[in-house]
Amino acid sequence: MKSVVITGASTGIGWASAKLLLDKAFRVFGSVRKQADAERLKSEFGANFTPLLFDVTDEAAVLAAAREVRAALNGETLAGLVNNAGIAVAGPVAELPAADFPPQLEVNGSRAISANQTFRPRVGTGPSLKGPKGRIGIVSSVAGKNGNPLTSAYAASKHAIEGLSESLRRELMLFGIDVVIVAPGPVKTPIWSKAEEADISRYENSPYLPALRKVRGYVAQLNAIGLPAEKIAECIFDALTLPHPKIRYQLAPDPLRHLMTAWLPKRTVDKIIAKRLGLMPQG
Repeated sequence: MKSVVITGASTGIGWASAKLLLDKAFRVFGSVRKQADAERLKSEFGANFTPLLFDVTDEAAVLAAAREVRAALNGETLAGLVNNAGIAVAGPVAELPAADFPPQLEVNGSRAISANQTFRPRVGTGPSLKGPKGRIGIVSSVAGKNGNPLTSAYAASKHAIEGLSESLRRELMLFGIDVVIVAPGPVKTPIWSKAEEADISRYENSPYLPALRKVRGYVAQLNAIGLPAEKIAECIFDALTLPHPKIRYQLAPDPLRHLMTAWLPKRTVDKIIAKRLGLMPQG
């Protein structure tokens, strides 16, 4: 039985990916932050699912989980490592509290590096392991190639993960291990509802308040039209199992809009977004 580790498995893309892989006869190790979630997933998924209790920011807990996986594999390789854990922080660069940037960059960026360093030997860099080389799937976002206003910290973290993935893919060629990015647009997951509920009262006297209110309304629309998490899970499955996967898969419910954003001149896109959010110069 092939085995996969998924970070951030309690809900959304991680949960859907775990379910699909289990349905495809994989054994899944999925990280959760709460004991209640560990017990719930064990009950939902059954014997071939092993919850790993850690927060990606807790290095000691990640190392303990890696030891647990190593013992369970009994000298065999992982077929895949899926880096999925993430958070979203909103606010204008000029007014976002400096303390809000490090957690965003740490969870979505540097802690993905930590998870890769910790679990990578199990994917096939370890010299004494049995079995074929595994793959690493990294969940990024369309924000990894485009920076929208008022989501700067999130966009910065996803640009970082894209650069990390590019470098890591080339480094791991030495071991015959591939790295594949899955970059979804809006998905029906709790990350959007959490963003929708974010407290923006700190910006009550900010010139960005009207735009922030529009962004909240836009997030509600994205949550309504978002792709089902199961669609992203299918792409992750392909990334881990196809003989010759792409290096990057982008999925969005409105691909034409993203195509236009990619091809139109940046200044034109700037004006379209600014007009929509009320960010054009006044007077």
